[in-house]
Amino acid sequence: MTPVLKRTFAYFIPYWHLLLFSALCSLVVGAMDGAFAYLVEPVLKKIFAGKDASIFLLVPIGIIALFAVRGICRYIYDATIKLAGQKAIQDIRNDLYCSTISQDMAFFHRKATGDLMSSMTNDITTMQEGMSQVVTGLFRDLISFAALLGVIFYRNWQLAIITFVVIPMTAYPAQLIGKKIKNSARRSLDVMGGIGVIMQESFSGIKVIKAFGLERQSTERFQHKNSEYLHQLKRYIKYSSLATPISEMITSLGIATVVYIGGKQVISGYMSASEFFSFVAAMIMLYTPLKKLQSSYNVVQRSAGAAERVFNLLDEKPSITNNSAATSINRSSGRVEFRDVSFGYADEPILQSISLNVASNQMVALVGPSGSGKTTLIALLMRLYDVNNGQILLDGIDIRDITLESLNNQFALVDQETTLFNDTIANNIRYGKPGATQEEVETAAATAFAHDFISQLPESYKTNIGDRGIRLSGGQRQRICIARALLKNAPILILDEATSALDTESEQMVQKALDNLMANRTTFVIAHRLSTVLHADKILVLEDGRIIESGSHDDLLKSSGLYSRLYSLQFVDHDSAEITHEP
Repeated sequence: MTPVLKRTFAYFIPYWHLLLFSALCSLVVGAMDGAFAYLVEPVLKKIFAGKDASIFLLVPIGIIALFAVRGICRYIYDATIKLAGQKAIQDIRNDLYCSTISQDMAFFHRKATGDLMSSMTNDITTMQEGMSQVVTGLFRDLISFAALLGVIFYRNWQLAIITFVVIPMTAYPAQLIGKKIKNSARRSLDVMGGIGVIMQESFSGIKVIKAFGLERQSTERFQHKNSEYLHQLKRYIKYSSLATPISEMITSLGIATVVYIGGKQVISGYMSASEFFSFVAAMIMLYTPLKKLQSSYNVVQRSAGAAERVFNLLDEKPSITNNSAATSINRSSGRVEFRDVSFGYADEPILQSISLNVASNQMVALVGPSGSGKTTLIALLMRLYDVNNGQILLDGIDIRDITLESLNNQFALVDQETTLFNDTIANNIRYGKPGATQEEVETAAATAFAHDFISQLPESYKTNIGDRGIRLSGGQRQRICIARALLKNAPILILDEATSALDTESEQMVQKALDNLMANRTTFVIAHRLSTVLHADKILVLEDGRIIESGSHDDLLKSSGLYSRLYSLQFVDHDSAEITHEP
């Protein structure tokens, strides 16, 4: 058994009691096949040799009783083994989701969302199909095969050897085809991951597709990838369809040989006709579980291809972890220090020699051109990535020496993407503090100026807001995010372009909510609209990954540097637009 299969079947160990009960029932089912083939000889002997008329009454009753017991045992066997399989698959899916969601941000930069979704759905489903079929047939077919093999050796060992010699001849082509099936299955699943990527991008970016009339290009892209999937699937279909005919052709050689030699033995008187019929019945029945086992082997190979993809994901280790000296902290004062911090992706430098001190409850604004490193600086502070050089300290402690859970408790985030979930408004706010009471949720909403519009909704706080909050306006979504941050009540607040996508009226309402949120907190604001950072205690101007200016709004205007030029461009354009629209 390959390491992948060993690892897969290890998930069955917690459910050994179901497997044991199923194995006992499968023993009965398999033994019944052998008993049925064995009884052919004495029944025929009584009918034709002994001319026992009573046997005609007993045989139908015996057949009914035999199949009744077999049916009950088979039902129990199938139900218990499938339940064990479903429980094992559930554990694998849980482990995969837990492992994936625990990865660091670098992992999600490497992996496409659609590909991850494909592994969570298509790969797991393929594993499920393989495990269900294999574990369902494994005990039953093996025991049935063993019982029937015992019958044919008991009836005529010479003919049994001929039959048994043919069986290994089917193993080599089955193994060769199985490898082909595994490789083609893995390639087809890789392509299916690409299809998932296209669908995820298309549906999440449908507004852009509609606005630019990209339906035809998107369709062509999808159809090309879908054709590639069909090409890989054809290879799987070819090899899986080839396995049974080849096995049957080889098997026919054994059957033909047995019929020829056995017939001669009956004619010569070495073997009775009833014994020969019993042997032939057992031999023919023997090839049924054999074919099923070979078919299961092919399914196992397809399942193994999917399992490799799943376990490769499970084996990914996050680079951001707690070190051995990490300690848990309570609520920090919000004092932050960057000491000569540098960071980059591979050979691409992003931040260089960043040093700054932020006192408790200060408001610090990060401004500068796109790509200057503002968002990366905040990501490092939240330890979404680790610095390449230097240190980031919180209350004088290197954040790498703080447990991830307690470090996470120090930050609340409100960004321009207004990430909401397809859930109720109350639960979306409650993500800031799992287990919060309804009163706490409503208090946070009221402070964020969201309570009034929530109360006017048909189901109030129980209203489901749809995918990404699509049923709400931009300002409403943003205020729910602010309420969520208020409920978390973290000492450090991160505002990443929190009002950039709002109209003037919504921005004013959101800004009032943000003022409530920023009270008595250390706040980092990333902004392109300089009007939102005029009152910051400290403004940091970044360019090409370096802090090139630092100071208050008035100080930076006097310096006539990059900040002054950006301010002039924004406010000159704004004033000009107002003059242009005057009646």
